[in-house]
Amino acid sequence: MMQTITVQELKSKIDSGESLHLVDVREPHEHAEFNIGGILLPLGKVQTMQVDEIEDLKDETVYVYCRSGNRSGQACLILGTMGFTNVINVTGGMLAWQEVNK
Repeated sequence: MMQTITVQELKSKIDSGESLHLVDVREPHEHAEFNIGGILLPLGKVQTMQVDEIEDLKDETVYVYCRSGNRSGQACLILGTMGFTNVINVTGGMLAWQEVNK
């Protein structure tokens, strides 16, 4: 069962100053346009297992986001098979984030 978090829940964690591991699996141009501070790791890299940037986070809680929650869901499943123990999909992605935080 995939773990998920809503954009509201994630924002309150960020606002409360929690130190979080955020991973953005969108494309570089999407990340440049708007992001919430995540490590950019496009889904294509996750699919080909090029995850050096986050290799040391296998036992940490990692929040994965994309535009709408689809790509991040795929990324969570793949990372799970690669031994990441606690990946959480941000439901609704950045579309929902911007909707909530207008």
